[in-house]
Amino acid sequence: MGRFVEIAWTGVDAARLHPARSLATVAAVLAGLLPYLIGLAISRGVRDAAAESVREGADLYVTGEQFGRPVPISTSATNHLTQIPGVERVVPRIIGRIELGKERVSAVVVGVPPEEWPAGLECVEGRLYTGGPRNELVIGSDLARRLNLTVGSLLPPFYHSREGERVSEVVGLFRSDTAPWASRVIFTSFETAARIFDQSGMATDLLVYCRPGYETEVGRVIQRDGIGESGPQPRVLTRADAAALLDEGPRRREGVFTLLFALAIAVSVLVVLVTSGFGLAGRRRELGILKATGWQTDQLLLRSLVESLVLAGLAAALAVILAAIWLKAFNGYWIAGIFLAGVEADPGFRVPSRLMPLPALLATLIAIVVVATGSLYATWRAATASPFEAMR
Repeated sequence: MGRFVEIAWTGVDAARLHPARSLATVAAVLAGLLPYLIGLAISRGVRDAAAESVREGADLYVTGEQFGRPVPISTSATNHLTQIPGVERVVPRIIGRIELGKERVSAVVVGVPPEEWPAGLECVEGRLYTGGPRNELVIGSDLARRLNLTVGSLLPPFYHSREGERVSEVVGLFRSDTAPWASRVIFTSFETAARIFDQSGMATDLLVYCRPGYETEVGRVIQRDGIGESGPQPRVLTRADAAALLDEGPRRREGVFTLLFALAIAVSVLVVLVTSGFGLAGRRRELGILKATGWQTDQLLLRSLVESLVLAGLAAALAVILAAIWLKAFNGYWIAGIFLAGVEADPGFRVPSRLMPLPALLATLIAIVVVATGSLYATWRAATASPFEAMR
């Protein structure tokens, strides 16, 4: 047993006595593991943030559908829905995209009554909007910074409406770094949003709040009876349906990212093969000398395995540490744009992330497999050859 321990320590010494080779191996593995860990952490954080927003939302989301495509729904349907047993209240909502400024910055207008202001958002300057004839807007801090807007700023008419265009006033700013979906959002009253999109009496969806335990039955009644005599075919989304739709995007991007990671790992294996002796004459000569002095093939493989474990553990530990630093200190710079559509390389909000223990453990196992695959194969080729052939 003592001899095996001595051989194992020679593997630790081999990693220390060849710093250039060890650094090249660690760097090759680290180049594949680091983006993978960051991507998984952001994907998990985005999915958790989406699930949290759904939990704080309505019980049912009712939209209109014609010919298989979403269409606006009349606000008169609220009277029909409130009469369904189990429904507490129905809130019409408008969501639409606009472009502002000379640079045509894309933003999303959300029109809801002031009392439906999201609980997780904090208005840091000014006040909330009020309903009425004035166009009052509450803008996220990141969007306000991009457009150089402050409380009291006036926006010239940026839309066309049959009721006439009006100047819009910024009456408040909210912190947009608390949620990824809030970075480009403008909140306003339902009436103002209807004027902006020239859709008087129409809504993009209806938020239905039900008494506990009535969600399934209310959704079934809406699907069966519709939302009025002249209304479109209703489409009802439950919280679970909404969560699944929001989760689909990050999962799809996660799959693409995993494919790219697999390609990076394949390249890492080739690099480790070269640095471990397959294409390095000095490494082969070293193993040939050891074989000539009496080392057996199994002893050389044990020495190489210990060296691989040391380098793989170092690469995995560095990957976890650097991933945490990249996520917290650099806010997921560049990689966040892969998982969040429309996000720039340097996000203007705190990117949600969650570095789980399982990906860290998986990264360690992958590092061991990558390093061991490259080094053990190269060691086996050199150890099974004659010392003269290995030292040539």
